[in-house]
Amino acid sequence: MKTAEIKEFTAAEIAERIDAEKANLLRMKINHATSPVENPNVMKKSRRDIARMLTILAQKQM
Repeated sequence: MKTAEIKEFTAAEIAERIDAEKANLLRMKINHATSPVENPNVMKKSRRDIARMLTILAQKQM
């Protein structure tokens, strides 16, 4: 998800998406522990998206 896309959302929407992404990342980590994920870069992208959303959320709350 791009920064410009995230900035269009409200703070509440960003918080919802953060929770959803964290749950998705946790599910991917559990699946990866039992059987390797086809593309581990998806987990890396998910972590970065969460960090990006948290940064923008902090900026909006200032």
